[in-house]
Amino acid sequence: MHSSEVRRYMRSIGQAAQTAARTLARASSAQRNAALLAIAERLQRERRRLKEANECDQEAGRAGGLEPALLERLGLNDDRIDGMAEGLRQIAALPDPIGAVRDLHVRPSGIQVGRMRVPLGVIGIIYEARPNVTADAAGLCLKSANAAILRGGSEAIHSNQAIADCIRYALAESDLPREAVQVVEITDRDAVGELITMDEYLDVLVPRGGKGLVERLLREATVPMIKHLDGVCHVYIDDQADEEKAIRIAINAKTQRYGTCNTMESLLIAEGIAPRLLPRLVDLYQQAGVELRGCERTRALASAVQPATEADWETEYLAPILSIRVVADLDSAIEHIERYGSHHTDSIVTENYTRAWRFLREVDSSSVMVNASTRFADGFEYGLGAEIGISTDKLHARGPVGLEGLTTEKYLVLGDGHIRA
Repeated sequence: MHSSEVRRYMRSIGQAAQTAARTLARASSAQRNAALLAIAERLQRERRRLKEANECDQEAGRAGGLEPALLERLGLNDDRIDGMAEGLRQIAALPDPIGAVRDLHVRPSGIQVGRMRVPLGVIGIIYEARPNVTADAAGLCLKSANAAILRGGSEAIHSNQAIADCIRYALAESDLPREAVQVVEITDRDAVGELITMDEYLDVLVPRGGKGLVERLLREATVPMIKHLDGVCHVYIDDQADEEKAIRIAINAKTQRYGTCNTMESLLIAEGIAPRLLPRLVDLYQQAGVELRGCERTRALASAVQPATEADWETEYLAPILSIRVVADLDSAIEHIERYGSHHTDSIVTENYTRAWRFLREVDSSSVMVNASTRFADGFEYGLGAEIGISTDKLHARGPVGLEGLTTEKYLVLGDGHIRA
């Protein structure tokens, strides 16, 4: 498609989204919830078609040499279809944030001042490989009365379009505009370039993809973003950790799923517990097929571990690869996380209450955990129903971005003929 045609197409989507956003802002909570439930029902009813569309994408991905981690993300089986539907039902059951008024109080002048929660407007989401994001993003945007423009990766085009058909059908059934959720139908790279500069139509962008995508948006986008670059997540095992807890958490954080941003990429172990714990962990990781790279002290305790380079400590592998470092103590662990981490998710395993709270206070990440796997850093697990993404920014949202992160507030002033003296 010629660049001028791409521009016309994308601008038409933007205009339609703006119009739909105004309709959504007027729609009742009951109407938006009904649409979410209708989408969930439609997805489960059309599971055969969804899986057939996904298999087309899988075949193309394998033929094109798509990396195993991306192929795993691309998959759409019965469990993931049911997960999408369950996420939508959970979102529908959540309290509606739109229109909520807080802090209403009377000022000395006699006016009442408060704040009302309102939608952002039109949200553009750019994502790669994971078709379930189409349903999650649509659900959160609808619940928060925002129109959505979704641009998935070319590797998931058939899956995304099949999900989009289900969404459009359910929106029409619920008497909401089909343009409330639009999935970009073209795979041209120019479409992304247009989307990220449509600040006259979009209020915010949410990139959910690799570092290259986010870096491009940082260079070129004129629309504000909610973003994160990397998920370099850590688990630190303190010398006062319960060893069985530590093993369960360290194994789960790495092996439960490899291709996600909340998967542990570096394991830190206090020197006081490393001689007892590290050989057991290395054996379990090897049984799981995880390639291990470690510092000299790690390799002295486990000869099967390969040498780690400086780059390993700051790499998001998204693969069965783990870097391991033996550290002196909590201070050394925090220093390592601050130097090499990405402010995404970090966890400490310890039975020492004081150290746990030091870790919570001093580690500057969007999610900080005690005695829990980093894999819990997820909107569904946090009770948000789903997430639009995970933000490592501090403004406007941080951590898993659910409904509240997709809204803002405006001031209300109530008077009765009041004038300023």
